[in-house]
Amino acid sequence: MTSAYAAPYWPATLATTRLELRPVVSSDVPAIARLWTDAEVRRYLGGPVAEDVVRLRGQRCVGATGVFSVVRREDDCLLGLVLVEPDARDGRTGVSYQFLPEHRGRGYAREAVAAAVSWASAEVKSKVPGVAAVTQEANERSRQLLDALGGVLVGRFEEWGAPQVMYRFT
Repeated sequence: MTSAYAAPYWPATLATTRLELRPVVSSDVPAIARLWTDAEVRRYLGGPVAEDVVRLRGQRCVGATGVFSVVRREDDCLLGLVLVEPDARDGRTGVSYQFLPEHRGRGYAREAVAAAVSWASAEVKSKVPGVAAVTQEANERSRQLLDALGGVLVGRFEEWGAPQVMYRFT
């Protein structure tokens, strides 16, 4: 979760009506570790991550470029993560996300991902204009979210042993 590229746009903090997307701080790491080890969160992401990898990621994610903690503004409760990385996949900026199960179904992911896509479109310069997001074809919730945000299905491919779909935002 660290990056080797210079990022003049980082650090950044994004605010929505209910949420703040901000760089990861050390007090976020225990909740973030749950994202990496929760079987439901990791259902379409290859399963829970091994403990030694969780420890390493926990050390590297604090302040990492493009890694946003998503917190509820009213109580600073960590809800999930959004990652923005330039030149992911096809040269576009990539956006990915994970949210803790107890915070699903309230529109938080939609609000956070919409903010990240908008910000990335304006601030992060990639080889190819636009923003892309990839999810497993079987992940209906994620696909519905990307559709609702105006993502356009532009590709299907096999990766990590499962069919994937790519959406593009312009």
